[in-house]
Amino acid sequence: MAEMPFFDVPDQRAQDHPAEAEAEERPLGKVATQWAVSDGPYPSVMRKGAISRDGVLKAIAECDDSGREKFLTDYGYKPATGYLLVHKDQTYDSKAIAGVAHKFDQGRALRWDEFNGGRSEAVKWLARLGFVIRSSRSPDWTRDEIILACDLAMANGWKRLESSDPRVIQLSELLQIMPIHPEDMRSEQFRNPNGVARKTVDITCQHPDYRGKPTNGNALDAEVMNDFLARPAEMAAVAQRIRDGLNTGEFQDLPPGPEEEDDYSAPEGRLLIRHHKSRERDKGLRKRKIDTVLLQGRRLACEACGFDFEATYGPRGAGYIECHHVVPLHEAGEGRTKLSDLALICANCHRMIHRCAPWPTPGELGSLIQKTTNQPDRHLTRPWNGTTAQPQPLNRHQ
Repeated sequence: MAEMPFFDVPDQRAQDHPAEAEAEERPLGKVATQWAVSDGPYPSVMRKGAISRDGVLKAIAECDDSGREKFLTDYGYKPATGYLLVHKDQTYDSKAIAGVAHKFDQGRALRWDEFNGGRSEAVKWLARLGFVIRSSRSPDWTRDEIILACDLAMANGWKRLESSDPRVIQLSELLQIMPIHPEDMRSEQFRNPNGVARKTVDITCQHPDYRGKPTNGNALDAEVMNDFLARPAEMAAVAQRIRDGLNTGEFQDLPPGPEEEDDYSAPEGRLLIRHHKSRERDKGLRKRKIDTVLLQGRRLACEACGFDFEATYGPRGAGYIECHHVVPLHEAGEGRTKLSDLALICANCHRMIHRCAPWPTPGELGSLIQKTTNQPDRHLTRPWNGTTAQPQPLNRHQ
């Protein structure tokens, strides 16, 4: 039985550099291996990733019979460094299992350099069949998590805590329900008491009064700690809001928002930003705010810059404007949002408010706009007239 090389089906490009593809962890599309088969039950075309649950279970059984070290050696695989397959409370090297499963379904095991072991291929194939995949290493700590750890360290006088401390155990349990890291990115030791205690050491070692040898903490640890040192009451309130939201389940169903896709920034962390944005996107609340303003005979103009969508765009802009929730993140609890908590804002000013912390109020942003546009050397731009010519500078005193 002679093997033919892999081909990337969409562009028929030969896989000349499989090691590079492995390093990039990128999906390679629908890939097939051409076989010249003279006999046997296997198909003449082998498709990478076309494995069954039964094939995976047979690969697991072979690993159990041979022992992990011999299994990996026999098929030329190295121990997994990224993901592990969990089956009946045992862990297995996910890439090796996925590769060997091809032998039972298609007649030949994939070599280690013929496919990606990460989420784009091996992990995706196994998860699709219902197998549990776990990361073999814990993800980096996020700002939200460090805020809670810093709050605990501050409550303990900026001294380290032991893993047996009930407060450490309680925080560990809370971090494990925080809806930030996907399940398949969590190792078996994800945010366990030992890891939480270690994080308090990393944080307290960076305190200005610490005189011992520092650990390998990261810049975010120091950044969040400095926020606590500069604004202890405010940051303690932020930590309490995060705890409250986790304990009540308030944050569980909030989808990731734009703050995790672009340059939204806030020292309070992403969960409170998600909550903030979910309120701003509430269509019913926005409609009630707009209706109230119109009933009062007021224009739908931006409270920061005065921009009026209808005045600029005519009927297309009638009735349109965005809403910004003005209550600080750490003060906005589960209570019902009042219309007075919302400010009318144009899209540009809304983005500028959220762009970096601290977030200005619409009034503060308006003052900044007024100060900037009043500079004598400032020029505004004429609206584009639909031609290919570039917009021309417009002296605002003209």
